[in-house]
Amino acid sequence: MSMLIFAIWGCVQEFTKDCLDMTNASSTYLGIVIGALIGGVISWWIYNRQNKISREQDHILQHINKLEQTE
Repeated sequence: MSMLIFAIWGCVQEFTKDCLDMTNASSTYLGIVIGALIGGVISWWIYNRQNKISREQDHILQHINKLEQTE
């Protein structure tokens, strides 16, 4: 069943036995998939980093407000 899905892509040596070379179409699709995965990981990392910095900034601002109110 899974081999049929990869047959649509063209000749992918990693998934078919009688394949001598990867076609341009399958290498393009494989590049798109790998690029999307890498882009997703980088986007997730940037989002997490910005979220952490935002929480730290909120904590600092709350601390400053408390200090101003006590004076």
